Formats: sequence, structure tokens, C-alpha cells
Amino acid sequence: MDYIFRAKYIERIKNFIDKPIVKIMTGMRRVGKSTILNIIKDDVLKDIPEENKIYMNFESFEFFEIKDAALLKNYLNENLKDKEGKVYFFFDEIQLVEDWENVINALRVSFDSDIYITGSNSKLISGDLATLLAGRYVEFEIQPFTFDEFSQIYKNLNLNLDELFQKFIKIGGMPGLKYFNLEEEVSQKYLNDIYNTVLVKDVLNYNNLRDVDIFNRILSFAMQNIGATFSASAIKNYLKSENRNISVDTVLNYLEYCSRAFVLKKVPRFDLGGKKLLKVDEKYYLTDHGFRQSMGFYNVKDIERTLENIVYIELLSRGFDVKIGKVKDREIDFVAKKGEEIFYFQVAYLMENEKTRDREFGVYDLIKDNYPKYVLSMDKLDFSQRGIIHKNIIDFLLESEK
Repeated sequence: MDYIFRAKYIERIKNFIDKPIVKIMTGMRRVGKSTILNIIKDDVLKDIPEENKIYMNFESFEFFEIKDAALLKNYLNENLKDKEGKVYFFFDEIQLVEDWENVINALRVSFDSDIYITGSNSKLISGDLATLLAGRYVEFEIQPFTFDEFSQIYKNLNLNLDELFQKFIKIGGMPGLKYFNLEEEVSQKYLNDIYNTVLVKDVLNYNNLRDVDIFNRILSFAMQNIGATFSASAIKNYLKSENRNISVDTVLNYLEYCSRAFVLKKVPRFDLGGKKLLKVDEKYYLTDHGFRQSMGFYNVKDIERTLENIVYIELLSRGFDVKIGKVKDREIDFVAKKGEEIFYFQVAYLMENEKTRDREFGVYDLIKDNYPKYVLSMDKLDFSQRGIIHKNIIDFLLESEK
């Protein structure tokens, strides 16, 4: 299989085809944005004449020298001569072109066009673009493979679901792993290479950072503590204990740069009683938990944190807006919202004793609404009680989207 069709993203994008809205696919490098762009171009729009499609990958050799808006405009002018009818534009990794947003806006204004863009930095849709295209673009954030997609890729290896999930816990869901047939050593080497590419291109170079050691220490701390509540001050104090002095503002900036490059996900905490966002002690998760293992943190050893990370990215891939819930002095792992629907999720490894079950189910006693409440764990037995639904995590990850 050359690729997974990733129907959930394709179907969402289809709703905006031929609409006067720029379609922007964002996400970390190598999560499959280019593949989705090509599926739209070649499969979904297969009935459009090829001469009415213009595709440019700014990481490719062919377009390597197009680095600014003037060069891009000149190329497009030359290739738009004598075009008749609507033209479909596909721009891959467009953030590599300086002032590209002015060209996109001019295309939208001057031509009968349908425009699709990919980019690997969330700053892509801030600043000038947000001003120029206010109300005229829609973003689709692409995530790594979910476990359902992962299991499709490797179904020819004849492993059972438990064995596949153990592999998924260790190596994660980056699409390029499909070439290595779950061989852990080469998979970890591949993940390290992607990690370093993302850091160099999308974080260090993009933000002109010089102190690479400090940056790596901050990111390493966040990786080690995924799913834990910590503050920038805690990282500052941690670095001070290693004789590295740095300001809280610098810590916050470095974490923000990682979030913009889709390496980290900052998840806000939401006070369910006061119905307001809390501005301190957010949690961080990784876009792909496999990077954590490749950097020397053992996902199996930290299984509960890893499972939380997997469920969080799964919920994002299903189109939910996700926050951490705070209710009195307790926390709900995830409050997931889509439209008017709200779902609550608690994530645990195993609930073999009554104390663990009381903790995971008991927190819901503090919530008085009737929205669905879930506890997810690796247990095979169904511990559902009092209207609270318990599900095996693998079953949850493989079920149809909500």
C-alpha cells in the first residue's frame, strides 16, 4: 500500500472544494500533509484537466530557488498565460517563501482559483495572513497516524492487535515508519533524524536561536514530563540546579517555538466550575509519542503518560477541541468538545484494584451534567458503572469516530 487514504481529513477538506476559501493544511514535518495534498490533486480532483492544476513543492529541487514573493509571482505569471477556466493551485511547504501571503491573496483576488496550501509552522496563519485573508481561509491540522491507521499499514505482518499496540507505544505513528516494517532500531534512527530536522529547520533556524544546549534541555524536560502539570519557573529552577541560568520568559518563548512547529502541544486547563481557562500550569504533550522513546525516555516505563498522549492526539485527529478539566481540587484528563457535544475522558493503565477504580470513576461525582463520561484503560474486563462508560483503549482507538 503506497499510502493510507486518511478519509477523515479528505472528507473535511472536500466540504470546501471550489469554495472561495483558501485551504491550509498544517502540522509537523513528515506527518503526511504532502500526501493528502496530492490525494486532493490527483484523486479527488481527477476530473480537472492537468493544465488547470499548478503544483509547487518548495522543498523540491525544481522550486528550490523560489525564495520570495517576487520570484513566486514571476513564475506564476509565466505559467498562467493562456489559462482558461478555474485554476487549482497546490503549494507545499509554502512558509519557505518570504512574503508568500501577498501572492496568495493576489491570486485569490485576480483569478478564478481554488487554493490549497501546506505548512509546518503555526505562525503560517498568524500576522499578515490573518489580516489579508480574514474569514477567507480554513485550517486543517494533520496529525500522525492514529492506531487505527497504524494497524492498517502493518496488517500484512500478521501480528495481533495487542502486539501491534505494543509496537505503536514504542515507535508512534509517523507515516514514514511504514518503510521499516516495525524494526525498532532503524525506526528509532528515522525518528531521530526527523526530530533533528524539525528542530533545525522549524525551530532553531526559523527563530534564530543560538543556545542549542539550553533549548535541548528545555525540550527534554517537557518530553520527560508529558501530561504533568509544570510551570516555566519549574524548568528555570531545574536548569539552575544544572548551573544554567535562564529567564522564565526565555523558557516560555522556547516552549512556544516548539508548539508553533507542532513538536509540542500545549493543553490549557479549564475550570469546569467557574467556566474559565486557567492561565497557569498548562500541560504539554508530544505530537508523536515515538519521539519520546527515540530520545531515551522509555514509553513502556511511563505507560500512563504515554497512553494519555496517545488518547490526546486521537481526540485531536477526530476534530475535538481538547482541554484539561479542573473541578475543585481534582482533574479530568480531557474535556473534548466538538460543536455542541462534550465528552469527558479519564485515562489509566490498569484498574486491577478498587482504589484505582474509585479514583478514576469517582472524579465524575463532582460533575453534575449529563454529557458522556468515559474511563479508558488497558483492562479487558468492562468496569462500566453508574452511567460512566469504561472502554479498553485499543477498542476505543479502533472504533468509528464520534
